[in-house]
Amino acid sequence: MRRLSILSLSILFIWGILPAKAQMPTRLPQFGGNRMGSPGQATSTGSQGANSGGAILDDSTKLIYGPTTTRYFLESDVLNNRKTLFPIDTTLEDVQRTNYLSRYNYLYTDLGNLGTALRPVFYEIPAIGSQTGLNAYGLYGYQTQTIRYFDTRSPYTNMYLVLGGRGQNMVNFDFSRNINPRFNAGFNIQRMTSDVQFSGNTGGNVTTTPRLAENWNFVAHANYRSKTSKYTLLTHYNNLNHRTIEQGGIVEPDTISANVADPSIARDPILTNANSHEKRNELHLYQQYVLDTAFQVYHTLDFRAQSYRYTDTDLSQGLALPDPSNPARKPLYPDFVYDSVETRQTTLFRSLDNQIGLKGQFSLRRSAFNYRAWLRNRLYGLTNKYNAARLLPEESYKSSRFETYVGGWLGYYFPDSLTRVTAEMEYLLGRDFRLQGRLESRFLVAGYESIFASPTLLQERYISNIYQWDHVSRLASQFDLRGTQHVYGMLNVRLGKLKVSPSLDYYLLTNYIYFDTLARPKQLSEAFSVLRTGLGLEFRAGKFRLVGQGYHTLVSRDEVLRVPQLFANAQVEYGFLLFKKLYVLVGIQAHYKSAYFADQYMPLTQQYHLQNEVRLDDYILAEPFANFRINRVRLFLKMAHANQELFGQVYYSAPYFRTISRSVSFGVHWLLFD
Repeated sequence: MRRLSILSLSILFIWGILPAKAQMPTRLPQFGGNRMGSPGQATSTGSQGANSGGAILDDSTKLIYGPTTTRYFLESDVLNNRKTLFPIDTTLEDVQRTNYLSRYNYLYTDLGNLGTALRPVFYEIPAIGSQTGLNAYGLYGYQTQTIRYFDTRSPYTNMYLVLGGRGQNMVNFDFSRNINPRFNAGFNIQRMTSDVQFSGNTGGNVTTTPRLAENWNFVAHANYRSKTSKYTLLTHYNNLNHRTIEQGGIVEPDTISANVADPSIARDPILTNANSHEKRNELHLYQQYVLDTAFQVYHTLDFRAQSYRYTDTDLSQGLALPDPSNPARKPLYPDFVYDSVETRQTTLFRSLDNQIGLKGQFSLRRSAFNYRAWLRNRLYGLTNKYNAARLLPEESYKSSRFETYVGGWLGYYFPDSLTRVTAEMEYLLGRDFRLQGRLESRFLVAGYESIFASPTLLQERYISNIYQWDHVSRLASQFDLRGTQHVYGMLNVRLGKLKVSPSLDYYLLTNYIYFDTLARPKQLSEAFSVLRTGLGLEFRAGKFRLVGQGYHTLVSRDEVLRVPQLFANAQVEYGFLLFKKLYVLVGIQAHYKSAYFADQYMPLTQQYHLQNEVRLDDYILAEPFANFRINRVRLFLKMAHANQELFGQVYYSAPYFRTISRSVSFGVHWLLFD
């Protein structure tokens, strides 16, 4: 315990003096099987990692605790009566994936720097019910469905530090221990920061670099089960605090007369006095009581609070007309309504979600049948405040609603334990509807989804000093329900040492809502389709491994939904042992997107919207890395975006936002089990 206290104080000291970022979510993203597939899926620990640091016997035959004596489980598995205890992952694969884009296999994109607004690259199926529509920073926090609940035989500590170069830093500290064999409690703390890269300063006139993004996230979690295991309780509190300087984009110099890679050339931000601040608080509780295997009662309770504040104290920059001498300069704001000097906007959202249901499991010889039925009530309230004038108090408008949902879930598990069929339905009385079916086996994954979802609250109504729209009349939305029909399938074919995974996704979208070139919401009445074909590859030969995933996407109405036609990830790596103690994994990871008119970001509403002025060129990212492990300590070195500005080529992640220049990242991941 003395050693643990010293280490804890040391990491907290480092945490306090460094502009650090903790980017290790509660459940580490694990890229099992085809690791370029969907993120966030639990995987079993590889044999090499599981044996490295597991429980062994010392000279006194006393048990040494390790990854196999500290295990975690997820709430979703408990809910579906498929509780699985996962060991701690100690493998070297993907240790270098510290950036959020890399962790999610580049299925999201940002504004070129850590902590900036995120958006999905491909179409994302909406959730049913009333949603705020403010999601640009949500992924930077711990996600409710991936919170890990532990069962430990000894105190467990996870310390993680990344010095990302160019002001991108992370710190993560997790701790968990069993109070008794049936009660575990712990916490997770993460911190991340990034620095401004382009501020319009040309040299040594500035002594400090301003902070671009700053993030804190804290989770306290606990789980308990009764002596008879009939009663189970899982609970956690989740707090997110995220601040960002909003630059609106960067005005580049004339590339004909200036070297675009020259750091001495001023690159001015469009906005100079804008910032945003988002806070999220969530209290979650899950409990169940087993009357019989076939008859169980469960209950979930969620209280969520979200606030987003945007401030710009100098609208002259955002309202500036295009400069004829610099075509890249364009106004960010279309106009002002009340105040020509500044704008202030605060959105407050509160919701209380209460669900009660019945569930159970039946065994039929070697197969199993699961069911679940529930009733869910949800009450929310929204308050939006905006400045009308500098000498007047803020104006506001409010909305609230009580929603009732009914739903059911069925699952059948075949005798081989690898094949299952599931179906789920949920209906918001009088409005939204969700139906899903899925087949999973060793060789095939296929499914169908039908969603009819309400517009987001931001799409329905928004009043500010810059934008004003109201698509609600007599408490009903003037927008129709957004419809999504999704059919998908993926094959898993193994040819010797090669695994091939062709896939297909087809979407039929109706009443699609998008933000136009003026960043205002519009609805398309005509239906259109999206067809995405994919191919995943994984090849292993001894210590060599090659893995990749590619997509080709066709959109029938690409004037309202824009995605890159070609998208690909690849990773090549080779592992070996040095000095009989040091495990090494060297390789290179790469990402590619074809050229397209990517959406532009509007920080006031936290929305990406259409634009027709800037076409992003083919985007190529290459990052060589080396991962190391000695005992229970893992380290990595990585050259982030090694090809940026190589041969004068500069890449952009969004219109007017270039990606960060190449830098060297270093990270340490240390696990303690006593």
